[in-house]
Amino acid sequence: MKKKFNWRKKTAIFIGRFQPFHQGHKTLFKDALNKNEQVAILVMDSYNVNKKNPFKFEFVKKRIRLYLKKYESRYIIIKVPVVSEVIYGRKVGYKLRKVNVPKNIQKISATNIRKSFFRK
Repeated sequence: MKKKFNWRKKTAIFIGRFQPFHQGHKTLFKDALNKNEQVAILVMDSYNVNKKNPFKFEFVKKRIRLYLKKYESRYIIIKVPVVSEVIYGRKVGYKLRKVNVPKNIQKISATNIRKSFFRK
């Protein structure tokens, strides 16, 4: 029987446009799994908001699943609106954490990846 995402386990939230999902995103995902039991990947439905968002939610979701195939039971993908702000009023049991990734990962450009999708 296939394991399922457990709504009661400690979960990191990973939010983005993922236009498209790439190795840099996978690196951040793996870091989140090292510190949490699972990850909720919140995909902003940003298709056609501007030229930087050419991919529909279903394409993004399929690509994430391909990249994260071996982690299948440890994440869930949730479609969310275009987020402009994340707010909280006081300490409520979770933290905001910036991940410091190697320079080669920082240099990954979704813009360049998108361009390669549309080259003929």
